[in-house]
Amino acid sequence: MSLIDKNGLKISSKLFDFINNEAIPGTGIKIEEFWNNFEKTVHELAPINKNLIEKRENIQNKINDWHKQNAGKELNKKEYTKFLKSISYIVEEKDDFSIETDKVDAEISSIAGPQLVVPVDNARYALNAANARWGSLYDALYGTDVIPGEKFKDFNEKRADKVIEYVRKFLDEIAPINDLNWNEVSEIKIQNRELVLTDGKDKKNLKSKNQFIGFTGQTDKPSSILLKNNNLHIEIVIDPNHTVGKYDKASISDIIVESAISTIIDNEDSVAAVDAEDKVKCYRNWLGLMKGDLTADIEKEGKKFTRKLNPDRHYISKDGEKLILHGRALLLNRNVGHLMTNPSILLKDGSEIPEGIMDAFIATLCALHDFKNKKNSRTGSVYIVKPKMHGPEEVAFTNSLFGKVEEALGIEKNSIKVGIMDEERRTTVNLKECIRQVKNRIVFINTGFLDRTGDEMHTSFEAGPMIFKGDMKKSTWLETYENWNVDVGLSCGFSGRAQIGKGMWAMPDQMANMMEQKIGHPKSGANCAWVPSPTAATLHSIHYHKVNVFNVQNKIKSRSKAQLENILEIPKADRPNWALDDINRELENNAQGILGYVVRWINQGVGCSKVPDINNVGLMEDRATLRISSQHIANWLHHGICNKDQVMEVMKKMAKIVDEQNKNDLNYQKMSDNFDKSVAFSAACDLVFKGKDQPSGYTEPLLHQKRLERKKNN
Repeated sequence: MSLIDKNGLKISSKLFDFINNEAIPGTGIKIEEFWNNFEKTVHELAPINKNLIEKRENIQNKINDWHKQNAGKELNKKEYTKFLKSISYIVEEKDDFSIETDKVDAEISSIAGPQLVVPVDNARYALNAANARWGSLYDALYGTDVIPGEKFKDFNEKRADKVIEYVRKFLDEIAPINDLNWNEVSEIKIQNRELVLTDGKDKKNLKSKNQFIGFTGQTDKPSSILLKNNNLHIEIVIDPNHTVGKYDKASISDIIVESAISTIIDNEDSVAAVDAEDKVKCYRNWLGLMKGDLTADIEKEGKKFTRKLNPDRHYISKDGEKLILHGRALLLNRNVGHLMTNPSILLKDGSEIPEGIMDAFIATLCALHDFKNKKNSRTGSVYIVKPKMHGPEEVAFTNSLFGKVEEALGIEKNSIKVGIMDEERRTTVNLKECIRQVKNRIVFINTGFLDRTGDEMHTSFEAGPMIFKGDMKKSTWLETYENWNVDVGLSCGFSGRAQIGKGMWAMPDQMANMMEQKIGHPKSGANCAWVPSPTAATLHSIHYHKVNVFNVQNKIKSRSKAQLENILEIPKADRPNWALDDINRELENNAQGILGYVVRWINQGVGCSKVPDINNVGLMEDRATLRISSQHIANWLHHGICNKDQVMEVMKKMAKIVDEQNKNDLNYQKMSDNFDKSVAFSAACDLVFKGKDQPSGYTEPLLHQKRLERKKNN
């Protein structure tokens, strides 16, 4: 890797050239001024960053010692809580307050809806996600198992009828007509600024006339009708010449719904970015999104085309005025956390730059282009989601970092908004005080089962063997954690100002199950929840039409608050007497997920992929999935539930199965051909056998090391 000396920094020439020649031009920032400010800030903050990581380790060691000293005793929660406070794991909770964040886009503050998460290193995926603000409900239903029966590639009238029936019932529920059902409508017009619907005999109006807000075409022959419900838009497309419109009674050819209201462009768990080459690819795609000129050349079914960002959508309001709606999701950038460093830049002492500091600078630098064109944020904000912070002190450091970046780039204070990933136990138990540290810039908190469970396991590693992974979802701490997050967010004034989010639906092929289960997220008071695809976003949007989240939040404010002592309920098995078959089945399930993900990460640099589980159900996996599975086996090894030979036998058995599952991938390299020489297999084993000693149980250090080794040997 070619390095350039600049102000005491050694910078990868690829990164240096990207910043100077692509990111800075057009921002009004002088190159020399940027590097001077960058160098000063990095060398000021890097030692603080390092000390925070060391503090994590010191606290964890004290918790380990406490559990060892109390081995065999029943957990006394009062004594346990007292101990956690004595080591500053739990800090003093201060007076109530409300967040004061301003200049927040409506997609964050006042529109509840699905949130997509997409890896930044794939331009095609990033464009699809940005463009997923609007989706065809007809297509989403026709192509998934929400509508039972065979899915046809070519148009099938019987299946189309089922789709239309489903959507008409949905419209009856969220936009009812006076004395008429939507399946009886045969003609749609606009008269006297009102939507008029007829069954061929009588003219009817919507029960809530103000739900009709606009149209395209002519009043007596509209091409589409625009409705609004719970701050979400629905476009009813009318085209008698369309395949569907031809035989539809009202000539309705499609229903287009607002889907992914916001999208997290991810630099963290869903990407494999280990060096300057990888990081520049990520930064370049983000820059293209911020400039609005990102494109991707695509070949599909023999046809080649270029994908780009969708334009805004234009309508005529019912008053005859121009009506413009945003054509793309509001984009947030998830940086990496405080732990990892990156060889793209070396500091004066020869150490690698903390990657989170580098991400904050460059992500914001790229976003300055959007400050001018306002195609993403109309309020002059850049939204950065910050993961894997442990407690208020680390959140305060993020606040300081963002302030330094704003100062260095010459932008208004608190222009950088922050989202806190509530996925580490020390952040959960101190969530109110974490929010206080960023009360002028916070726009987002959320819960995430996998990382949070991984940290639950690692924090209490010495407490005893953890319960089965599937039982975690029924455990006391998890339900309390989910409610606690909402309770704290609402008590801090999030409603109408910031997002309270819930986690990912990980089974992209099981949309019927998603439609049954994921309505629980808006019902829980969450105004966004993660989905794995544009199709899932379109379907999940239905839930936000059926549930008015802000009304739910108002009701939740008066409920009894979740209790801290229940969050501290450790999910361990006191006297496990499990059958060997059950233990091996759990090991195989964990090992298969680990290997299926790691082999693509190490060999192909794929940070997020659909990995078939032990039952061949495709699961969207990223490093959070890997963390929980590897920590689970490592914990069982440590407490003698299984032994090393048993686990290694399982790993080799499952590696062969993973190889078979990937046999149709031309770029795939088998692990089982030579276990001793497979870097991917070695990485998977290290994550398990060295899992106890990994910082917070994170997988990044070992993955990065092995991926760099793999790239070097290519």
